[in-house]
Amino acid sequence: MPYQLIRDSISQDTVQALRQLLAYAERGELTGIAFAATFNRMRYITNVAGVLAKNPTFCRGAIRALDDDLSAIIHHRDPMETR
Repeated sequence: MPYQLIRDSISQDTVQALRQLLAYAERGELTGIAFAATFNRMRYITNVAGVLAKNPTFCRGAIRALDDDLSAIIHHRDPMETR
């Protein structure tokens, strides 16, 4: 079965979002993650884990979907309308 982009209800609050993702991972529902994280003093990291680390081609496609959503936000469009 091919992967399918689904709507999510992950919080915009950093701590709450991480708690939600951790709960999914602990239940075995979250199987991979790719992220960019910011730190104090204008520092950041990027990384990938799980299924997405094992399948970098698919990961790049998923990140491209995120890039599309960010573009829609920048241009004041509802990112869900682009799907």
